[in-house]
Amino acid sequence: MAWELKKTVVMVGMMGAGKTAVGTQLARMLDVPFLDSDEEIEKAANMTIAEIFARDGEPFFRLKETQVLARLLAGKPCVLSTGGGAFLSEKNQGLISACGVAVWLRADLELLWNRVRHRSTRPLLRTENPRATLAALYEARVPEYAKADIAVDADPSYSVEQMAEKVIEALAARPDVLERI
Repeated sequence: MAWELKKTVVMVGMMGAGKTAVGTQLARMLDVPFLDSDEEIEKAANMTIAEIFARDGEPFFRLKETQVLARLLAGKPCVLSTGGGAFLSEKNQGLISACGVAVWLRADLELLWNRVRHRSTRPLLRTENPRATLAALYEARVPEYAKADIAVDADPSYSVEQMAEKVIEALAARPDVLERI
């Protein structure tokens, strides 16, 4: 079955929610490009996210994130994965709302912790108690993620393909975003 994507689908949510994995699969299923805003920031800066945080701090990173997001949203419709903090900015929420559709991959804290606890690539979790840090981030961010246009619940029993199918089901209810052709 073929689909026409009319707006960029912006995957939002916590680190570990599956934005990149599900987004990649979703793009494959819709036959559109997949982009990752963090990768695009790293390419533009020629540094890793962790290096940008360490050298220039989070405010500088957030500024670059907004610039990259605006550039990517101005392109052809695609699936765009964002960093966990990208959707917290009102400016970014406005950009996404104007040019795309935000899809929140809603995952509970236990699932997120199980997915991120063995990864050293998360600069915000480089603390004495990373689980407590993740819990605090979760509590602070959930009200912002709840502003997304669409929420799709993550389930630990779902495969990446099943999650992507759930996102397509949710998007298909929005003919302004996704239409069967």
